[in-house]
Amino acid sequence: MASNERPPDQFGRSVKKLTDPKALRALAHPIRLQLLGQLRVHGQLTATQAGGLIGESSASCSFHLRQLAKYGLVEESGGGQGRERPWRATTMFTSWPEVPGDPSVDAATDLLRNVIVDHYMADLTRWFEARPNEPEAWQRAAQFGDTFLYVTAEELAELGERARELVDGYIPRQTDPTLRPPGARLVSYLHIAHPVIDWPSREQNVQDDGD
Repeated sequence: MASNERPPDQFGRSVKKLTDPKALRALAHPIRLQLLGQLRVHGQLTATQAGGLIGESSASCSFHLRQLAKYGLVEESGGGQGRERPWRATTMFTSWPEVPGDPSVDAATDLLRNVIVDHYMADLTRWFEARPNEPEAWQRAAQFGDTFLYVTAEELAELGERARELVDGYIPRQTDPTLRPPGARLVSYLHIAHPVIDWPSREQNVQDDGD
């Protein structure tokens, strides 16, 4: 196992950390992100099967799978030939340096984040479009909103860790379908929390009024 891969923990969470700007830029492609996501959900797929799922040609998927494999994000799982060879993801999650310290890595992570944000927004838009026709229970269960909090950096990190611990309890169901209770569906659970930028403060307003 490469040094930048974290072995599965008790929940099956395995992580590949990308530090090479070339690898980060390689992943920053909508089709490759879709392919990686499909492999993580389905376990393994051929280029033809993946193409049918994401609406791309098998030739295109085969090319992009090879690019992902070049940086250790996917690998052949054995059997088949050509575009009928099955592929699988090497880990369940991908991470990268939160504070790169290297301009080339910083630029590459910004590019990747922007592509991921576009993916999130497209996925959310599809849900909003489909929502009126979804069962009432799922409409009520789905979450959309925000909460303003005054916390320290340490408290925010702790909050994220506690939320992850709750979510991790459901991860084994991803790889073992027998653990899924009746009615379970694939859900995208987003983790987004950040300091608010350029929000006018009361102190600033008071100062401005006094000038």
